[in-house]
Amino acid sequence: MSSNKKSSLTGYLPDILMAAAAPLIAYFVIRNLLSRLDPEAQQKEEARAKASAANRKLDAILTSKRRKSYGEYDSEDEETERGSRRPRIQDLNLSTYEQTIAMEVVAPEEIPVSFDDIGGLDSIIEELKESVIYPPYHAPPLLTLTMLAKALAHESGACFINLHISTLTEKWYGDSNKLVNAVFSLARKLQPSIVFIDEIDAVLGQRRSGEHEASGMVKAEFMTHWDGLASSTSSGSSTPQRICILGATNRIQDIDEAILRRMPKKFPVALPNASQRHNIFSLILRGTKIDSQNFNLDYLVRVSAGMSGSDIKEACRDAAMGPVREYIRRKKADGTLRHSSRRGVEQGDVRGLRTEDFFGRGEGVEGAGCG
Repeated sequence: MSSNKKSSLTGYLPDILMAAAAPLIAYFVIRNLLSRLDPEAQQKEEARAKASAANRKLDAILTSKRRKSYGEYDSEDEETERGSRRPRIQDLNLSTYEQTIAMEVVAPEEIPVSFDDIGGLDSIIEELKESVIYPPYHAPPLLTLTMLAKALAHESGACFINLHISTLTEKWYGDSNKLVNAVFSLARKLQPSIVFIDEIDAVLGQRRSGEHEASGMVKAEFMTHWDGLASSTSSGSSTPQRICILGATNRIQDIDEAILRRMPKKFPVALPNASQRHNIFSLILRGTKIDSQNFNLDYLVRVSAGMSGSDIKEACRDAAMGPVREYIRRKKADGTLRHSSRRGVEQGDVRGLRTEDFFGRGEGVEGAGCG
């Protein structure tokens, strides 16, 4: 009798295992089919990966900022009382759109530019410090240049949200508005923060009757949130929000008048004068190997009249390639270029920079050296 029961159970065992495994098999089959039928499956997976990366990035930034904040106070309780306690990543509760904007956040300590690296703009730098860094309250918006914006974020210790136009451009109707809303909501959560919009005229240009509806809605969304910055305060505190909006443009006349009214501080950066060009050359060539017997900085300052800081930087970059090209030609001539190229060109291998390397003048300016 006992053996009959065992044999009957053994006979039913495959059926029992199949019955238990069937739901699992069906689950994975249906899941695989749904993922293949979903046209946005890959985008969703990429979005999850971006969200995870954004959370890790913000967590590292906030952890670093909390450590620095605690160092400024006697205790965490004292910091909390002063209303400057840094949030934790778990407390932010970021939306999908905020996670998209979070990828544009840069920690101040990661910015390699400071005010010491900017030449010829001492008056503007001092006014920026007085307007943004020194006061412990909400700073006025302003119009400035890319390098100044990065240096300001570095010096002030604020989170830097470098807003790209492509980040705000979405194919779905209404998503761009939600991204604009996410910019300001994320800036509030990370404050003190600086939102920088390069080529602001492309995003917030003048409104026209034939303009696409979506573009007008984005501008309206910007202005609505912008107006709320001055009047609203941080939750649970009477301290105004510490959010600064900066923009850079070469076409200020194309920016909408309503936007310009919300940016009361404007810093027109004119072409540098002789003293400023001297300072710019000195900063750019700092650390560069110079042939002091054949280098005349004053001559370069004179012939660079009418050039912008970017023009001078490009001229220095091109001039620095002169000794490298000369070194490569010499190595090609003696047949040792292949061997030396494995380790690259070291600074000690090339001669120092000369005046003749600038502006493609060659031997024509040899007499301008200091020899």
